[in-house]
Amino acid sequence: MTLYDLSQKLGKLLQQRSLTLTTAESCTGGYIAQMITAVPDSSHWFERGFVTYSNEAKMEMLGVSADTLAEQGAVSSAVVMEMALGALKHSHAQISVSVSGIAGPSGGSVAKPVGTVCFAIAGGDKGVQTYTQHFPGDRQAVREAAVEFALRQLYDYISD
Repeated sequence: MTLYDLSQKLGKLLQQRSLTLTTAESCTGGYIAQMITAVPDSSHWFERGFVTYSNEAKMEMLGVSADTLAEQGAVSSAVVMEMALGALKHSHAQISVSVSGIAGPSGGSVAKPVGTVCFAIAGGDKGVQTYTQHFPGDRQAVREAAVEFALRQLYDYISD
C-alpha cells in the first residue's frame, strides 16, 4: 500500500469518526502533512500541521519543556509526548501525531543511532501512546518509513 493509499484510508476513517487530525513533525519536516494533503478533500479531516525542526520551535510552537529537551533529548518518548499534547492544545483537532528522529546521515550516537525515530499519538480517551522505531537505510528511506509507520499507527489508534 502506498503512502497515498494509507493517507486516503486514514482520511476515510477520520471522517467516519468525525475527527480531525493535527501533526507535529521534526525529522519528517512536514512529510506526513504533505501525504495527507495530497488526498482530495483532506481539509475535512486535517486541521493543521506543525513543523518544529529546532528545539526552539518545539518549545515556542508546542510548549515542549526546555527541561525535557535537556534531560531526554529531542529524540525521546518524553519529547514526542509533549509535542503531541502541544499540537492538540494549539489546534482544534481531536487527534495528533508527533515524530522526532535521527534521519542521518549524521547525528546518531551509540544510544540513539541513525534511524531512531520516536512517535506519539494523542487524543480521545486512550491517552498518549508512544513508540520508538529503528529504520534502516539512508535519510530518505528513514523518513519514508517514519511517515508510513505514523500513518499506520494513527489508523490502528483510531480504529481500535
